[in-house]
Amino acid sequence: MSDIIDYKIYGDDMQTVEIELDPGEGVRAEAGTMMFMENDIEMQTSTGGGLFKGFKRMVTGESFFITTFLHNGRGKGHVAFSAPYPGKIIPLQLEEFSGRFLCQRDAFLCAANGIEIEVAFTKKIGAGFFGGEGFILQRLEGRGMAFIHAGGTIIKKVLNHGEVLKVDTGCIVGFETTVDYDIQFVGGFKNALFGGEGLFLAKLTGPGTVYLQSLPLSRLSDRILKSARFNQVGEKRGIGGLGGSILGDILSGD
Repeated sequence: MSDIIDYKIYGDDMQTVEIELDPGEGVRAEAGTMMFMENDIEMQTSTGGGLFKGFKRMVTGESFFITTFLHNGRGKGHVAFSAPYPGKIIPLQLEEFSGRFLCQRDAFLCAANGIEIEVAFTKKIGAGFFGGEGFILQRLEGRGMAFIHAGGTIIKKVLNHGEVLKVDTGCIVGFETTVDYDIQFVGGFKNALFGGEGLFLAKLTGPGTVYLQSLPLSRLSDRILKSARFNQVGEKRGIGGLGGSILGDILSGD
């Protein structure tokens, strides 16, 4: 795939990216994300470089196998990929980030053929023990376009040298390798116990670009599980539908 490709992103809350391929070009994607492909597109599923490559992807939350979609026909070919949960798709031209970009686990959607998905561990002990979702990161490395997805609304921050941003670990989508990543204790007894934001926050220090998401998958799944659990409580007490939901909210303290 050339460094600059044609693509279109469709939708608002459940987005899809459609990529246009020239003859002989290909795009690799996480297994199960393909929405449609034209007749001359051929699927080639493999570990993408041997067993070790497959296991490294599994550590970052991706599948063991990766699928390459190769255009073997004439003219232009099209293939589309969809995000697995509500949110946005972010296009990244890796050359703008010196060929490397760090992102959260499960963020990868699809990329140019030559781009590798590597494991990136945080360097600080504090981040390792308390970073939660931010402990194991994905490193996208190579030349060309890559597409990652995130939940809810996306905010792009460009940090100056020494500028600090404190973020909930789950709300980080990705950042340049020039950004220093560490974990910081919230501080204060009442903040720690009753703040509702957890004991630790991610500390990002510039320079570099940072992408943030308003709705991490973990937060969304927690809310769904909590709602389902307390709806069951309402049903057991003979209160169904809206009444069960209200009772669940009361019992959960919301």
